[in-house]
Amino acid sequence: MTTLYEHGTLAALMAGNFAGTITVGDLLKHGSTGIGTFDGLDGEVVILDNEVYQAVASGRVNHITDLDATMPFAAVHFPKDPQPLTLKDVNFTRVNHDLVAARQLDNVFAFLQLHGTFMRVRIRIAPKQQRPYPTLLAVAQHQPEFSAIDITGTILGYYAPAIFGTITAAGWHLHFISDNRQFAGHLLDFAAPQLTGSLEVFDSLEQHLPIENHAFRESTVDMRTLREGIARSEGSAE
Repeated sequence: MTTLYEHGTLAALMAGNFAGTITVGDLLKHGSTGIGTFDGLDGEVVILDNEVYQAVASGRVNHITDLDATMPFAAVHFPKDPQPLTLKDVNFTRVNHDLVAARQLDNVFAFLQLHGTFMRVRIRIAPKQQRPYPTLLAVAQHQPEFSAIDITGTILGYYAPAIFGTITAAGWHLHFISDNRQFAGHLLDFAAPQLTGSLEVFDSLEQHLPIENHAFRESTVDMRTLREGIARSEGSAE
């Protein structure tokens, strides 16, 4: 059995629940690889081989060793049965459409990790928020973006079926980190002549909720606009 562990929900972030509700130490008990964000929506997180990196809004990348640091949202797993993968002339469109169709991912959760030298990469980084927290959609309107060319690094993240598009982002939710660990963030666009890595499909989703957090328990979500808001916030609106 291969399990994807997710703490918190994207719907909760949409409602402005940005306070950290799980420690890094507790999260790593459920996975050695993944993505997320820190307390106050402070940046974009990449977790590789139990090493935790945080890209902050200035563009700096921090190596996080404080196991008591907290996160409101994260997805992790322990790699178990990765399928080798090589893609040529690859960009976001090919990953979003061709890869999904070729590997029949529409109805499953999956993890993608690709490494190589990219002709271009464009990312964004969520800036840390202060209480009273705004909505995620409001934050998304003012997130700094960064670009790089001829950069070597790794794409990693998760695919979720559309029917789960309120607890997490439907489709791919991908982050990027460079080999020198100096450039990282939420992936918006990229192009590369060839990337190698792996794809892993999960047969189980473990959804963990912060039931002791009062803001989470008391918050409400506008279901009428939730999916559109998530798509706009995650940079995936058509």
